[in-house]
Amino acid sequence: MQKEAFAQFLIVRKGLQMVTVEGYVGSYIRMSNVLGDYPETDQVEKYIFAIYTSGCSYSHKLNTMLGVEKYMEFIGRPVKFGRQKKPRPIIKNTLTEAEITTMIFNCRDIRQKALISMLAYSGIRNLEICKLKVQDVLITQNAIRVINGKGLKDGISQIAPECTEILIKYLNEFPRGQDDFFFTTLVKKNRLATGDVRKWVKVIGKRACITKRVFPHLLRASMTANMLLRGADIISLKNQLRHAWLETTLLYANSIVFVEKNQYQKFAPSYI
Repeated sequence: MQKEAFAQFLIVRKGLQMVTVEGYVGSYIRMSNVLGDYPETDQVEKYIFAIYTSGCSYSHKLNTMLGVEKYMEFIGRPVKFGRQKKPRPIIKNTLTEAEITTMIFNCRDIRQKALISMLAYSGIRNLEICKLKVQDVLITQNAIRVINGKGLKDGISQIAPECTEILIKYLNEFPRGQDDFFFTTLVKKNRLATGDVRKWVKVIGKRACITKRVFPHLLRASMTANMLLRGADIISLKNQLRHAWLETTLLYANSIVFVEKNQYQKFAPSYI
């Protein structure tokens, strides 16, 4: 089938990882449903124009365009599209320490409490927490080892002793082997899906009466904001977030709208 052949091309000829291959194959399927398996270049340009002028997110537009480019190369009709500039949105609805505390106290059981605490204290990403194994939670070191995180990078994120205590209680109630996933479904013991984590975070946020939109990555941004407000330096933040480049951390930190105001108020000269 065309789908399998395209996936093989992406893996063997382009050396792409499966998560990228799945995304590009999805882009091909959506396009082929409209244009068929062998579209002409002008048809594809009109298709990409419709995507670029739609209300879809930047990442959806970019991934669709890249997937279509690779597919057109695969069928021997290569085409190159322009890249839209990535927007730099301001992060303005991060959670305060009090709001995160309220979320933790509104968890129904130790399983939920462990997941929310780990997200909030470590800044670990959604997919990373789903892939996390028991052996990667370094209890004695108050740290989490992330294997094959974003960009296939390994790294360490610290957690507070209070978070470690919660994780120990969780493991006492839900014992598992070192090679088992840290969080699983209750019945079949399968690895949690990212959708499961999003649902938990959303439900607990509502239960805590937080009016902001609450999602897993917001806890990562909130950890960054709260560390900055406590005076954390940019290098410590870079290491905690496991960014490859300091520029990424600076962009991330500078987009949090109220932190700069807080720093000004702390250091503003006193004239009156």
